[in-house]
Parts: sequence; C-alpha cells; structure tokens
Amino acid sequence: MLDALTLDQIRTFVAVAELGSFRAGAGKLRRVQSGVSASIANLEAQLGIALFDRSGHRPVLTAQGHALLVNARDILLRVDAMRARARGFGEGVELELALVVDTLFPIHQLGAALAELQAAYPSVAVRLDIEPMGGPLQALLDQRCTLAIMVGEAFRDPRITFEALSVVDQVAVAAAGHPLAEHAGQHRIGAAELADHVQIVLADPTPHSRGRDFGVMSPRTYRVNSQDAKHALILAGVGWGRLPAWQVQRDLDEARLVKVRTPALGRNSAVASEIYLAYRLDAALGPAARSLAATLKHLCAR
Repeated sequence: MLDALTLDQIRTFVAVAELGSFRAGAGKLRRVQSGVSASIANLEAQLGIALFDRSGHRPVLTAQGHALLVNARDILLRVDAMRARARGFGEGVELELALVVDTLFPIHQLGAALAELQAAYPSVAVRLDIEPMGGPLQALLDQRCTLAIMVGEAFRDPRITFEALSVVDQVAVAAAGHPLAEHAGQHRIGAAELADHVQIVLADPTPHSRGRDFGVMSPRTYRVNSQDAKHALILAGVGWGRLPAWQVQRDLDEARLVKVRTPALGRNSAVASEIYLAYRLDAALGPAARSLAATLKHLCAR
C-alpha cells in the first residue's frame, strides 16, 4: 500500500501540519476542506497510523505525525529541486537577475564578477541589494532574489543550498584617538575594559537573530543598519567594533584606525567567517545566474 502514496497526499499533509487546520490547509491548496480531510484520511489508512489527533477543536500532530513530517518535507524538497533543475534546462536567458549580498562580502570582488557577467550577458539587467546578517537568507525565502551571498553559520534553512566561496576576516578596531587605541600599545585589553566603551553593532533587519547577539561584548551599544554607517561611526571615535579587513586595511595602514588588542576578539584581533553562495533548491538557475555563480567561485578561489 505504501507504493500508492502520492505527492498530492504528502503536500496536503505538510500544508495541514504547518498551518494547523484542515480549513487553512485547504485554503493554501485551493481545495475544498472535505477533499483535504479525505486525502489525509486516505494517507493515514495507507500508512496504518494516525497522523493527527482530532479529539480537540483543531487537529494536532501525533508523535508519529511529527516524526513523519520531517520525511514528508524532505520528499517535497527533493521533488521541487528536480522540477526546478528540469525547468532550468529549457529556460532562456533571464531578463533580470536579482542578487542580495551580505555587507561583509568584498565589494570589489562583486564588481569584478558583475563586469564579467555584463560582458557575457549584456541584455540582462541586474538588481543588487546589500543587506546585513539575515537579510540575504530572508530575500531567498521571500523569493526576492535568485542568488545570495551569505556570511557565517548563523543563518541556515533546509530549503537553501549553500556553497562555500571563501572567508572574510573581521577585525576589531577603534579610531586612533579613542581611549582603547591609546591603551592598545601599553597592554592587552580585557573583556571588562571593552565593556566600558560603546560598541558599534550591526542590526539585523530580519527576525532571524531575534533574541541573539553576535560578538557583542559591551552593554553600551549603538546599533546601525549598514556597514558603511558602522565604519563611519568607528572612524569618528564614537565607539569600537568589528569591520571586514578589506574595508579597513587602508585606514589601518594610514593610522586612522588601530586594532583593539584583546584575546577576547580573536587571534590578532580578528576572526574569520566563511562566505557562501546560496540559492533556493526549488528555483531553477538560468544561464546568467549559473554564469555569475561560476565567476564568483573562480574569483574567490583565486
């Protein structure tokens, strides 16, 4: 009987489980509620178990239902990925390519990749957004972009494919006239001393890091929504913070910024984060997107 399972039954099961009712599942699937209820009942009969407890006002997943929901989602992901790949084989060149890039990614590498894309596909328009933290992941989930470049391990989703590109070093810095810079040449700064000074922190525009902070060492923070704003405030001496090495190297060379010498912020005041190219499993990459992905991998490897 298990061979008689259909993708329609599995999609119906996942929709009801995720939305919490047969009515809501029917609405999402654009079907009548009685048809959804019958589909779930048939699935339960074929599996020989109850997926939902119907004794209350709303259906609640049984323990077996919870366990099988993981398998059902995995099946749908794989089917959607196969369908997307098949679509990609037959699609022409995109009219527009939407790309969302983490603020930590070196902008000069992105420019070089887009220049190669323009030479190869001059008719393709590009829409580029630079967003911090969970922004690139949210853009993929909202289907606002085809490709994203993400940094770090904090933002993951099983619907998204991740391919490692390179690493970026984030360096703890302060302006040359900041008290932490004055102390840097005298001794290694401890975590308690860092907490005495304002830290400039990048804010996440999405709910993905709600209730979490990354690398925040001070109770006194200024939160900003762009890497450029963070850079400007640190240069102005408002506070200290971490910035990508590619962005601050010239400031360090010309002594506008100095590294905050502390073992609490990584060896040599720096910490390395992995950079990933990301795209949806269920969305086909067209020729321009595949070309840009290959160029990014080549440039980052070089």
